[in-house]
Amino acid sequence: MLLIGERINTARDEIRDAVVARDAGTVEAEAVAQRDAGAHYLDVNCGSVTMEEEPESLAWLVRTAQGASGLPLCIDSPSPAALAAGLAAHDGKAIVNSISGEEARYAAVLPLVKEHGSSVVALGMDDRGIPGGGFPAFDVGAALVERLLADGLAVGDIYFDPLVRSLGTDPEAIIATLELMARLGEGYPGLHFVTGLSNVSYGLPERRHINRAFAVLGVASGLDAVILDPLDGVLTALLFASEALAGRDRFSLRYIQAYKDGRLAV
Repeated sequence: MLLIGERINTARDEIRDAVVARDAGTVEAEAVAQRDAGAHYLDVNCGSVTMEEEPESLAWLVRTAQGASGLPLCIDSPSPAALAAGLAAHDGKAIVNSISGEEARYAAVLPLVKEHGSSVVALGMDDRGIPGGGFPAFDVGAALVERLLADGLAVGDIYFDPLVRSLGTDPEAIIATLELMARLGEGYPGLHFVTGLSNVSYGLPERRHINRAFAVLGVASGLDAVILDPLDGVLTALLFASEALAGRDRFSLRYIQAYKDGRLAV
């Protein structure tokens, strides 16, 4: 399971203030804490600053977070200009978050992915929006994966995001999302699946329980990367256990190592 730490995001007031003030210490502390909690990548996002400031701010955030943690980053922005600045500041192979089947987004982001040899989060949507009711999510997802493969990306560099909707507003969508991952996984061996957990619980109380349960169910359907708070020790312990139960951790070796590392004592 690839753990992508979500905490360096200017949607959080303390990170926004740190980016505006160029307070490296705050960002460095968050980066190191997530690394020490077991994150493999750090997602960095400064979309809450102004559009004019975002490229420079994202480049600073990339240098600061990667310099402190030594980890590769998932560079997250709706702005192609900001993605370009962040990728130029990054050392090694990043994950670009994100591309989609929307024509303008695809045309702007694909050249950046190829230029920098990055992996990419592929959002399961196109110019019609997020699938639901009117057109099949599988067709949208398969078309995007096929297009990325035809344009030269390796299947192992694609992290498909099925864009799960909230349980509170669309209960049937949860099972549909799990089935979508299972079907695409069968059709494209080696394709990765990623999700941010917060959407599934939006509008519900005690959201962490819904998030954790969805992550466990997702593992059984092929989920192998999660954008999450790695400081949630219960969630990360459940992910280790889920992979063992799903047959993706042979003889529970990673689970046992997590125990030895003190990561199951929550």
